[in-house]
Formats: sequence, structure tokens, C-alpha cells
Amino acid sequence: MATAASLWSCTKQPYYEIPTDENGNVVITGVAKTTSDGITTLDDGFTVTSYLPNAKSGDVMKVELLQLQTPSGGGSQQLLPMAGTQKEITLGGDLTAVVSYTRAEAKLVNAGDYVTVTFSGKTDAATFRVNLKDATVVSNPQYNGKDVDVIRSAGTASFKATVAPASGAYAGNVVVKKKNGTNEAWQSVGTFSPSDAIPVSGDDFAVGKDTMIYSFVTAQGSYTNEVIKTIVASNPYFFLKKSGTLSTTNDGFNLLTGAAVASTNANAVITLGANLTLSQGAAWATGGKGISFVPSTIATYNLNSVNDAKTAFAAGSPVTSIDPSAGTGVYVFKLVNGGTASDVIYGMLKVTKLTPGASAEFEYRIGNLYTHNSVIQ
Repeated sequence: MATAASLWSCTKQPYYEIPTDENGNVVITGVAKTTSDGITTLDDGFTVTSYLPNAKSGDVMKVELLQLQTPSGGGSQQLLPMAGTQKEITLGGDLTAVVSYTRAEAKLVNAGDYVTVTFSGKTDAATFRVNLKDATVVSNPQYNGKDVDVIRSAGTASFKATVAPASGAYAGNVVVKKKNGTNEAWQSVGTFSPSDAIPVSGDDFAVGKDTMIYSFVTAQGSYTNEVIKTIVASNPYFFLKKSGTLSTTNDGFNLLTGAAVASTNANAVITLGANLTLSQGAAWATGGKGISFVPSTIATYNLNSVNDAKTAFAAGSPVTSIDPSAGTGVYVFKLVNGGTASDVIYGMLKVTKLTPGASAEFEYRIGNLYTHNSVIQ
């Protein structure tokens, strides 16, 4: 047994040469670090760089790609070597291996496809996954940088297209088309630079058709990237629901900011009067400003339909002062905050609690145009 052990200890083993110091102790030099700028649907190839600190200058690294494939004998897909992707790289003094593959070599076709790059050598190894990503990302409809629903009669919002190939800055355009339903013909929206706002409006939707499909196409070299977005338009509704209180101590309220103020304040859109009546603020209602009310119903309030509210207002007899103790305590209001069409703001107000001689609590819906989002806080 001793002889066998001696022979075993003297036999050269086919193991990796692990780095050691002058005393024979193993030297742990670090962990391999592998990076890549990646690849997108507008790129022709990719490069992977691997720093292999446990290797030695002059070592030969064998590099190949693995991809999900079905084994020749059948069964579930596995990460298997791809034919024709084997390469050898001799390390220099920086212990760094750099390898490049074309998109065709890697068989990367659609966004989401991926390969695993493997580096294997005598003293070190590394793996790295490379994903094919969309070069083009399109935002949801936005107004002033915030996502919004596409709403009929609310104005024009916009898409923002970001195009970022891994190979560098994009110098092309974004070609946009739309169709109002799956079976309709495509219509041109226009050709835009990536910095442009791409318009989207609920008014572009035909009556009875609430679905619009948008196509955004970018191109670089022989590659194109198409992003499809499906947008559903909503019928007009009030964006915001807020609440407030008018009292004998805070007898003014700004419906735009939701702040309680004194009735004499120039921002007091409504004020509290005798017997808990609500009126337009005299200090605010100057220079063409004003607010008027018509009675409504709780059903109309709960429906939250701008069209129904405007129809009810047009059919009523507007007044600038209301008695919330009479009727349903629900009103449609028209607030005029200036001289332009966008300064006309419709809403609905529902009185929720009256404390005799003290206060009136209420809830209200407000805001029917995108531009109102910059006024109503």
C-alpha cells in the first residue's frame, strides 16, 4: 500500500496549474470579470471582454457560444455548443481575452434571443450571457412628462421614442404609422427624430372604435426594429377627485389647489356665506373669472362622465350661489379661469356633510383637459 501511495503521489496529474507562491501556497488572485456593451436589434455584432486573473500570459483560451437547442437524441432544450463558433485566444500580459461575434454567427434574430459565451483555459474560465435587446423603446402616452390615459376631447398627448443601439448614437429617424382597428389599413403619422414628441389624441379615434394600433420603425444598416403599441381611448372623464371643507374659520377654498384660504383672498374660488351657502369668491371672480353651478344627481356624479356633466350644465340654469341643504347637494360647475378655451374647467361637486352654523364638507371631481393638469394641483 505504501508503494502504491508513493507512486500515486509522484504521478503527474492532469489538473489545472493552480498559481502558487515560492512556498507552494495557493495564490488566489481574484475572480474573472467579464463585460460587454451588448447587442440590440439594430446592431450587427457584439464584443465580450473577459479579465482572467488566475490565468497566465501565453495561456490559450478556448471560446465558444452556447445556445438553447434540442439534443440530437430528443428531449427538452439545453444550452449546447453552437457549431462554427469555436475560437482560440492567446492571453497577453493583461490577462484579458477579447472576442467578437456577428449577429449571424450567434443566430440572434428576435429581441429576447440570447447566447452564453464561454471562456475555458488551463488555469481559468468564465461565462457570460449576451441578450439581444430592443434598440427602440417607446413610452406610454404622456403629457408634460407624465403618463396619461388617451381620452377623447382631452387634447393631444405624445409618445417618446428612445433609440439606443449598443454600437453608438442613432442617427436615423422613427417612422410612425397607425390603424384604428386590427383590420384597418395603416395610415402615416409621420417621420420623426428620436427627440420629437410623437402626437397621440383621443380625437383621432373614429366613433365606435376605441382601439388604435401604432407602429414605430427604426432602421440602421440592414436591420430594422419595429415596436407595436396598442392604445385604447377612453370616453371623457374627470381626472381628479378631491375634497375640502369650508368653515366659519376658513371660509374660502381654492378648487384648483385644494387649499383653504380666507374668503377675501384672491385665490378663494368659492366662499362660505350665511346659512352655509356656497358662492363664487368675490375677490377671485374678476377679469372674466367666475364659477357657476347647476343642480345634478348622485348618479351623474358617480358616473364621472364629462359629456354627461356638460350636457346637464347646458340644459340647466347656472347660478353663482347655491344652498347645499336643498335638493341632492350635487352640482355640475363651470369654472372660467381666464380667456382661453383651456381656461374653461368643468367639474362636479358633492356636499358630504353639513354642520349647522359651522361648516360644509364636500368632495369634487375636476379636470377634463390635459392642460388642466398643469393648473390643478
